[in-house]
Formats: sequence, C-alpha cells, structure tokens
Amino acid sequence: MKTRFIITAILAFLSFVSIGQHINYDHNPAAGKFIKVNGVNLYYEEYGSGMPLLLLHGNGGDMSAFSNQIPFFAKKYRVIAVDSRLQGRSGGTADSLSYDMMATDFCMLLGSLKIDSAYILGWSDGGINGIIMALKCPQLVKGLAFTGANVVPDSTALPADMITELENLVYKNSKASPKEIALNKMMLTQPDIPYADLAGIKCPVLVMAGDHDIIKTAHTVKIFQSIPNAQMCIFPDSHHGVCQQHPALFNKTVADFFASLAAKK
Repeated sequence: MKTRFIITAILAFLSFVSIGQHINYDHNPAAGKFIKVNGVNLYYEEYGSGMPLLLLHGNGGDMSAFSNQIPFFAKKYRVIAVDSRLQGRSGGTADSLSYDMMATDFCMLLGSLKIDSAYILGWSDGGINGIIMALKCPQLVKGLAFTGANVVPDSTALPADMITELENLVYKNSKASPKEIALNKMMLTQPDIPYADLAGIKCPVLVMAGDHDIIKTAHTVKIFQSIPNAQMCIFPDSHHGVCQQHPALFNKTVADFFASLAAKK
C-alpha cells in the first residue's frame, strides 16, 4: 500500500511577495531562443544554473505566467521556461492540436538541449502536459509538480457552466479565431487519460490545486490517489491561479518538494 502525504498549506506566516517584475519574461532577448522540434518552432528562455527545471504554462498563456516563479527557482535551478505550441511566441497551426502533441514537443525539447532528466512544474494545461511527459518519456522526468490539472474533460473534473461556455466558444462564436477555437476545443475534448494509466507514473509527483480551483477537488484527489506514492497539497483560500495569487507559499511548497527529492539521492 502506497504511503500518502497530505501537505497542509498555511498562509498566515507567508506574505505576498511579487518578484521578477523588472524582467519582461517572454520578450527577453538576452535569455530567449527559438528551437525547431516536432515540426514547430518553440520559443524558450533560460535562467540560472543547476538541475534543469522545465516550466509549462496554461491554456492561452505564455511563460510570463510564471513571472513570480522564474527568478525564485533560477537561484537554484537551470530554469527553462517555454511557450507551448500555438501560444506565446511559439509557432504552430490551428488545424491540429493536442496535449499529446505538446508533450512530445517538450520531450524533444529536452532531448535537443541534451538534458538527460529534469524537474517539471506545470500549471493547468502545463500540468496535463507534465503528466503525459511522465508517461511518454519517463526517463526525462525526474520529478513532477503540477497545479490545477485534469485528466478527463467531463463534468467529473470541470464545472458544468465551464463546459457550456467552452461549447459556445467552439461551436457558436462566429467571431472566434482559428487559434481560439483550437485551444478551447482541446480543453473541451481532451485530455482522456485513464486513471489506471496514472499508476504507470514512476517519478515522484506533487499534485496541487486551490480549494476554489475550477478543477473539482474530488477530481484532483482522484488523480492523487491514482499515482503511486504521490503527495498532495490543496491550498486554502486559493483559486486556479494559486501560483500567481500566493506566489511565496506556492514557491516554497514546490521548492520543498524538489529539495526532498534531491535529499533522497
């Protein structure tokens, strides 16, 4: 029987700390590069040195979503922040888009950078991509932390009104761009990862979410229960964007998790 650890997040002793605002992440020529992998030009920026840490943002965003994480983790890690295909400054086409495709992009990115293994931190869609990476290229994922991710797109994971809104955006909004339709349709129809498959994840995993997350808490708990030896943190007084809402607490929680993995070497 696996050992389960539930981290109780305490907000009282941590104040909001806004860091890294002096750098224009996603538009920093000193740190940014393009690389072609899996038929698409991905844009990424690197900061710091040490164990590689890949940051994966959410749907419709870009790496600047992690503006409060990049400088914090760059003090100890080689941070690689990347824009997912069809988002931010990365290329891609709207005719085909999937989480599996993006996870393949990231696996190939690490390979192209000659990285043998990395820690992964994902938010929302980035968390979904991290889960798929842990299954698709497990040798590259040394540890995975994610927040606000789902493994099915139905009402067991998402609020009914969100599903209705996505349906309207995809099928009834004549003004929506092909990019908007593709990104929203992906959320509406994907992912579809069987819970049984999660048992195949071998790396250490920290499953996180806010207590007021758009991802239903019961679904987050089920993901946690399905991954062997996973840890879980439900942040109090927090929504889907906990990494932006409570960055100091979020960063410490993730940092402690990765530090515990290094200590087990």
